[in-house]
Amino acid sequence: MEKQIFRSRVSVLLAGFLSLVLVRMFMREISHNDYLGIYIFGGMMLFFALMLFGIRYIISENKLYLKVCWIIPFGSVDVTDIIFLKRSYNPLSSPAASLKRLYIHTRQGDKLISPVREQEFFDALKTINPDIRISVDDKKAWYRVWDWDI
Repeated sequence: MEKQIFRSRVSVLLAGFLSLVLVRMFMREISHNDYLGIYIFGGMMLFFALMLFGIRYIISENKLYLKVCWIIPFGSVDVTDIIFLKRSYNPLSSPAASLKRLYIHTRQGDKLISPVREQEFFDALKTINPDIRISVDDKKAWYRVWDWDI
């Protein structure tokens, strides 16, 4: 099987909140002509952008690898050990840039991820382990605006 790469979905709400806080602090540093603060908050904004847009899930050699910033490993899951996947909106810290997540239950532990192309992701996992139970629904709800992710 060839290597398949899935990027994380990015929440408009999460990205907007982080941007609002950091830009507000950045503007305060500019108004005070604090060049050290400008460099620090500029670096922080770059770091958070890399964190939000650099999360990847790689399926290769019967393993699901979780990577942050394209290269930093965040763990791996043996696909043959996955028991079920279900929808979760759990805000716990995880390699996911959205609150619309998948809860992966395995024999070794649980993971929260948020791949963009979910159906392709499910199909890739099912080719390796056809016994995975998937219970994911995409009901439209009042908090979904223009199908944006929360």
